[in-house]
Amino acid sequence: MLESLRENILTEATSDDLRVIILSAKGPVFSSGHDLKELTSAQGREYHTKVFHTCSEVMTLIQDIPVPVIAMVNGVATAAGCQLVASCDIAVVTEKSTFATPGVNVGLFCSTPAVAIGRAVPRKVAMEMLFTGTPISAHDALLHGLVSKVVPEERLEEETLAIAQRVCEASRPVVALGKATFQRQMAQGRDAAYATASKVMVDNLALRDGQEGIRAFIEKRKPVWSNKAEKAHD
Repeated sequence: MLESLRENILTEATSDDLRVIILSAKGPVFSSGHDLKELTSAQGREYHTKVFHTCSEVMTLIQDIPVPVIAMVNGVATAAGCQLVASCDIAVVTEKSTFATPGVNVGLFCSTPAVAIGRAVPRKVAMEMLFTGTPISAHDALLHGLVSKVVPEERLEEETLAIAQRVCEASRPVVALGKATFQRQMAQGRDAAYATASKVMVDNLALRDGQEGIRAFIEKRKPVWSNKAEKAHD
C-alpha cells in the first residue's frame, strides 16, 4: 500500500495540470497503519528497515511535492494512518472519525507517527496519545490542530471538493512556492524564517503570475494565470 501510494503521488507530480491530491478510503477504516503480520521476527531486520524507510519516504513526499495534499477521512485513522493524516496539508473529516496511536499497547511505540503528530498537535496532547493509545474524537482532533475541518458524513465529499476547487483557482507556481516555503521556514528559528520568507516574497513578485495577480487587483478584474513558473522580471 505504501509503495502504491508513493507511485500514485509521484504520477505527474510535476505536471502543470495536477493542482491538488485528495487521499480517501472506502469502508469504516481510513487507515489502520502497518500490517503487524509484516513486523514479526520472521521477516527480519532488513525487511523491517525497508518498511519504515518506505513509510517515512511517503510521509515526507506528501509534504515535499509542489501541490497541496488533502486527507478526506471517514472513519478510523490509527498509528501510521494517523501519521498519514498529520502529514497531509489539509484534513477534512467526518464527525465519526477517530484518531489514535495505539502501538504502545501491542509493544511497538508509535515513534515514526510521533514525528508527524508531534508537529501537528501540542506536545502534551501528542504524549498522551502516544503513552495511552486512547483514541481522540474528530472534534478533539480539530481542537488540537490535527485536522482542518469536521463535517457531517453526507457532506464530506462536497466540503473536500470545495476546498480542492479553491486551490485550483489559484496559480500553481504560487501555491507550490508557498507550500515549499512554509515547510522550510517552519523548521527554522524566527529570524531565519523571516529571512527565508522575505526572500521568497521577492521571488514571488518576480513570477509572471505574481505580477498578473497584482495587475488584476489594481484593474479590478479576475487574474488570468499562466500556471507556469515563468518570470516577469529578474
